[in-house]
Amino acid sequence: MEDASLPHSSSRPGSVRARDGVTLVVEARGSATAPPLLFAHGFGQSRHAWTRTAEVLAADGWRTVTFDARGHGDSGRPADGRYELAQFIEDLLLVAHSLGQPPVLVGASMGGLLGIAAAGEIRPDPFRALVLVDITPRWEGAGVERMLEFMRAHPDGFVSLDDAAAAVASYLPQRRRHKDRDELAQLLRRSSDGRLRWHWDTAMLGSIAHDGERHQQRLLDAARKIAVPVLLVSGGRSDVVSHATVTEFLQAVPHAEHVEVPHAGHTLAGDDNAAFAAAIEAFLRTLTSAAIPEPAARAVGMRGLS
Repeated sequence: MEDASLPHSSSRPGSVRARDGVTLVVEARGSATAPPLLFAHGFGQSRHAWTRTAEVLAADGWRTVTFDARGHGDSGRPADGRYELAQFIEDLLLVAHSLGQPPVLVGASMGGLLGIAAAGEIRPDPFRALVLVDITPRWEGAGVERMLEFMRAHPDGFVSLDDAAAAVASYLPQRRRHKDRDELAQLLRRSSDGRLRWHWDTAMLGSIAHDGERHQQRLLDAARKIAVPVLLVSGGRSDVVSHATVTEFLQAVPHAEHVEVPHAGHTLAGDDNAAFAAAIEAFLRTLTSAAIPEPAARAVGMRGLS
């Protein structure tokens, strides 16, 4: 780690600098002496996807840490415009190691896949426990393609927040609560032409978005080696995970627990945050101080998804 400037109290963004110079924006809530809970968002999301859950769990006595992955939100973009999954894993470990002790990792979609790879292949264990949010080592391609279609759908951006809100509502019809204008504004950037565009770097759509499927067997092998406590929370209406992929995962990780949130889709933290937070809270209460491993050496032994 070249630089670490993490916030020590509630919701004050800081940063860490990756080995290639990309700055990752990190936000912490709760006491710096509380046990850490690290959130890794999905592809095309940002740290703001976790805000309500992070606030609830910080109030429960955890130090909740969220960050924007490279190419997302307020974090930097690589100078050469190239994205590799190995970089995302290294970034995740960088943030985790900066926390002083292994955190419980909560990973959604892409963030969960990075967590599976790291938890299965890195020793000592980089995480105290692992919460996977609607993701398994194998997934349903049709659901991922629907997500990518949404991310590609508006290359010219939007005239107004209302236009962007309509696009999100069409993509997520199961949502009981949609983002308010301030929350939605966090996900958009004003371009030089005056139009609003999503926060992510579109260069990722050609590389990272289509690179995952070739790693599915490796991710399943990594899952079989996970030794820490695991919770899988899936959405009953998800088109990314299915009964078949959940069953396969639970066979590979027989000590894992599974909770389904019936009315939620793939973006279940936003679809039904109360049920999602309750599932995590129940799991966290089962953890004891004896489950905390020694801090892992920085990225030692990491092969990376490349």
